[in-house]
Amino acid sequence: LQLPADLTKMHLTDNPHPQVTHVPSSQSGCSIASDSGSSSLSDIYQATESEMGDVDLTGLPEAPVDSEDEEEEEDEDIDRTSDPLLGRDVVRECLEKEPADKTDDDIEQLLEFMHQLPAFANMTMSVRRELCSVMIFEVVEQAGAVILEDGQELDSWYVILNGTVEISYPDGKSESLCMGNSFGITPSLDKQYMNGVVRTKVDDCQFVCIAQQDYWRILNHVEKNTHKVEEEGEIVMVKEHRELDRSGTRKGHIVIKATPERLIMHLIEEHSIVDPTYIEDFLLTYRTFLTSPLEVGNKLLEWFKVDSLRDKVTRVVLLWVNNHFNDFEGDPAMTRFLEEFEKNLENTKMKGHLRLLNIACAAKAKWRQITLQKPSRDSPLFFSLLGGSDKGFGIFVETVEMGSKAAEAGLKRGDQV
Repeated sequence: LQLPADLTKMHLTDNPHPQVTHVPSSQSGCSIASDSGSSSLSDIYQATESEMGDVDLTGLPEAPVDSEDEEEEEDEDIDRTSDPLLGRDVVRECLEKEPADKTDDDIEQLLEFMHQLPAFANMTMSVRRELCSVMIFEVVEQAGAVILEDGQELDSWYVILNGTVEISYPDGKSESLCMGNSFGITPSLDKQYMNGVVRTKVDDCQFVCIAQQDYWRILNHVEKNTHKVEEEGEIVMVKEHRELDRSGTRKGHIVIKATPERLIMHLIEEHSIVDPTYIEDFLLTYRTFLTSPLEVGNKLLEWFKVDSLRDKVTRVVLLWVNNHFNDFEGDPAMTRFLEEFEKNLENTKMKGHLRLLNIACAAKAKWRQITLQKPSRDSPLFFSLLGGSDKGFGIFVETVEMGSKAAEAGLKRGDQV
């Protein structure tokens, strides 16, 4: 992939903040980071700020960990929302209001319910919100009632909220639709006619209906607000223009879909003011569309060679290590990637970043016990140590011979004894 020309304009934003975990020296073991403790990188940054000189890492945020109080609040929220009947009653109250009478809270309630339905699955959040603001609620009490006749002119888009309908086509075939399915018009102002007869199969079928004019306007408006990125005639990314406030100061494009390769590429591109957490979102979700994290790691190592991308790549790796250390700890290939990245930082004399990486790992440290058996006292250990009281810092594993008993036992470079 060709790198966009504007990558030289990149700058770091956001703000930092974490806690470094101090382990009593009386404990013995090897420390390698894990997700068992969560700390954001801001405290690490502050702890090493005096040693980093002119290094500019203005922010490495991390998702906060829930405190006990927050867990109690979540339990209360779960208790309040675990009753499906109560939730349904609230949604029905919102649905029965006229569109002009719906409040912002009503629309949010509807949005929370509607986004679970297949009919809304491929729509953006802004589209769903606008559809919720104009939808009308309808109930058909009797089973066998005809909703639409064959050849009847269509004027609405229907989504089933409860019950089942059957569409009987003129060729004798039939189709059953249940909760979350839709039927009716397509987003066009052209005259459209029903193909087949739509009947309810059970009592108390409930629908939301959206008028043709509204349906076309909302979906057409979104089409105008999207920007498609093409490469070699193929659409590789779709962005949507969003405004986060009415002042017009917080607006820009947010990525809503892309190929896996293009999503990786976007890690080192400029991020819009309306999409400031793209890197964190990517690191949280890449497992759903990539087979291996090395697909990302190899690209980052490649981009690290480009001077203008180096700081950006380093920030991605630091966020990755700090927020998802299990990706490295449980994968030998990713551990090797981290070691190679560390060597790159040493070779380019990025001492401040290297210090930040080391402390990020220490903040995530997990104790474990490793037993090595030697055939005799004179047998080699296959690893070397660095540090001690004369050096002024702890004892660390400096090197481990590949394929040795020490490596097989799980000893790794960077482990603190």
